[in-house]
Amino acid sequence: MPGPLTYPIHTRTLGNGLRVVVSPDHSVPVAAVNLWYDVGSRDEQPGEHGWAHLFEHLMFSGSEHVASGEHLNTLQALGGAVNATTWFDRTNYFEAVPVGALELALWMEADRLATLPTHLDAASVATQREVVKEEKRQRYDNVPYGDAMTNLVELVFGADHPYGHPTIGSMADIDAATSRRAAAFFRTHYRPDNAVLTLVGDISPKEGFKRAERAFGHLPVASARPRPPATPLAPLAEVAVRRVTGTVPAAATWFAWRLPARDTWAFDACELALFVLGGGQTSRLHIELVRNRQVATDVGASATPLIGGTSFGAAHVRALPGADGTEATDAALVEIARLADVGPTAEELARAKAQWAREWLAELARFDSRADLIGAYATLHGDPERVNRRLAEVEDLTLDQVANACSAFLRPDQRAQLDYRREGGDAAQ
Repeated sequence: MPGPLTYPIHTRTLGNGLRVVVSPDHSVPVAAVNLWYDVGSRDEQPGEHGWAHLFEHLMFSGSEHVASGEHLNTLQALGGAVNATTWFDRTNYFEAVPVGALELALWMEADRLATLPTHLDAASVATQREVVKEEKRQRYDNVPYGDAMTNLVELVFGADHPYGHPTIGSMADIDAATSRRAAAFFRTHYRPDNAVLTLVGDISPKEGFKRAERAFGHLPVASARPRPPATPLAPLAEVAVRRVTGTVPAAATWFAWRLPARDTWAFDACELALFVLGGGQTSRLHIELVRNRQVATDVGASATPLIGGTSFGAAHVRALPGADGTEATDAALVEIARLADVGPTAEELARAKAQWAREWLAELARFDSRADLIGAYATLHGDPERVNRRLAEVEDLTLDQVANACSAFLRPDQRAQLDYRREGGDAAQ
């Protein structure tokens, strides 16, 4: 196992509540800017599904001193990389720029946080609505199995739960967004005290805090946003099955479970167990269903970490073309039951830990993804220094702990099951 991590972490909170984290690294003259806003699809109210993601796009539509598209174009012309993403628990905006462009990147981020709602007009909202709707068509509606996440989160959490709808949202709710309602959504969630600014790269803590204060310090304090406490959900009490018929290349089945909240020992144990089940060509599902029995062409399993009380785990199998999927599904359930009954072997657990460590270190090696991880722990856990402890937390998990987590959270009788069957196939609907 690698030795302890010692990335320097320096924190300060500005007078308006903005939390600033600086992690200096002078190996190259580059700086990563990462802004985590503590708003994701779980914060959307009925009628707003998809608005958190819509705002990711609207944030590039122009503010008082920056024209539409200028944020991206200007920083990219200076050699920077710019992007943003939305998920259940957050929306984040990030740039990796030559250190000479750091002040400009910060100023642009602050300008849209300060002034965007007053510059939202019907035309810009309409444009971004269509962009998001086209993304939904291309990534969810018009691709095989594209609605898997939509179905699974509803089965696992229930449609009325904050996690019971996907981040992409619904066409009707996206269409309902107006400039007035979008501005109200912005003012509720986009506030200095609801954000974490993380700077990683060729900058000292003193200079980082100084530049953050200069760019953001003048923004006013906003009233706190109420959020009800997250209540963990118990594992599913009975199997929930949904069958979907569509134009898919082969019959396929997804299995899903409720897991503990992210970064608890029990969630980490389930994540390792799901890697043993379906993570790569050494996994149980691949060896048994693809290699030995040859009843599936594709398998996989993973855990989705969520902070709001309950996370999400899933596995999938795709049957051979022309098969009805029953044999692959039944064989997968045998492997799931075997893992729940006795847990992984010591060799399997060691391999899962090694893969987890490899992926973790690969993320920390890059300035942009390191800033993102630091921002995640600052936002969701109030503990940015935890990035230095995560390897040890996962490595210290015992075989018994993982076996106990399998038994508690990954049993076949606690699953949701989503069956895809080809149109005109023989499977019962």
